[in-house]
Amino acid sequence: MIDYLRLTEVFYSLQGESNTVGLPTVFIRLTGCPLRCVYCDTSYAFTGGEKIPLDEVIANVEKYGAKYITVTGGEPLSQPAVHPLMTQLADKGYLVSLETSGALDVSKVDSRIIKVMDLKTPSSGELSRNHYQNIDYLTAEDQLKFVIGNDDDYDWSKKILVQYDLTNRCQVLFSPVVGQMSPERLADKILQDRLLVRFQIQLHKYLWADAQGK
Repeated sequence: MIDYLRLTEVFYSLQGESNTVGLPTVFIRLTGCPLRCVYCDTSYAFTGGEKIPLDEVIANVEKYGAKYITVTGGEPLSQPAVHPLMTQLADKGYLVSLETSGALDVSKVDSRIIKVMDLKTPSSGELSRNHYQNIDYLTAEDQLKFVIGNDDDYDWSKKILVQYDLTNRCQVLFSPVVGQMSPERLADKILQDRLLVRFQIQLHKYLWADAQGK
């Protein structure tokens, strides 16, 4: 049986987020997402794409000669074939991360894959989609991201940090929504409250002023 993926694009760039920010990375952007976050910058990946055999996707990745691979979307976990894709990439020695919304079950993700998972903040419009059971499957190698658009988002995120003891479970990232939350304001609030979180901005938007980092 041949596995297929609906693929929006494969591209090579610098990682713009997470704890590997700045490292040359191959991005595999899969098509489709069940969420509609108000700040989404990749809505072009909601539909369309091209149905590609899994081995062709991997062959496309290999031509770049990179060490780091990020599987993103859309929402990659909306396609079941993403699991054999990630496993086969890990088998080949790549360091693979998965960017996921946190709305779909991560329990079956290969343990070698770094999960970079969102918890949707109130201003996203998708707060009700958070699948909090996923937190149980996060390890010290994984990263949990809060995309913060305003002070209410920040206060909510602080509450969730404590409720789930997140900083003792995984790496936690706080990221401002471009054009909504001032990076300086968010940084100041993190320092004022002495939070044990990593502040991040989307590097690619500062380098190339676009969503994809190409």
